[in-house]
Amino acid sequence: MSNAATYHQVQQAKAGTEEGVSDWFAVTQERINDFADATLDHQFIHVDPEAAAATPFGGTIAHGLLTLSLLVHLDAMIQRNDEVPAGILMGINYGFDKVRFLTPVPSGARVRLRSVIGESVLKGTNVDTTRSMTVELEGSDKPAMVADWITRAVFDS
Repeated sequence: MSNAATYHQVQQAKAGTEEGVSDWFAVTQERINDFADATLDHQFIHVDPEAAAATPFGGTIAHGLLTLSLLVHLDAMIQRNDEVPAGILMGINYGFDKVRFLTPVPSGARVRLRSVIGESVLKGTNVDTTRSMTVELEGSDKPAMVADWITRAVFDS
């Protein structure tokens, strides 16, 4: 059995299992402003506290795409006991399914990530694993964001 097939079986057996929860992470106005500069998205609800105060949000909020991009950092905080699979060359982002921004993230709020392993698909010498990612917002019953994140493990032949 190939290394990819072995890894695929391991991932399949973990389907539905929570991988863990990250630490809380503060989404500061400085980070929001930096993201606005990087993406050229300077909509007032993100960068103008005075104008944003007059909206239903009551102040500035993080870009939804900023919240999505924080998955990389938040996911790295989750402590996993997995060994590096034999024969793996690299892991890459393959894409996202069903991304939803459910609750705005106010400037200064704290978020954390909860990750649950989902489907695993063997594709030749690659294994695509989908994880259900929930970005929780401190003090809120509703999550800030949910997304199915697909990562690809690339194995040698």
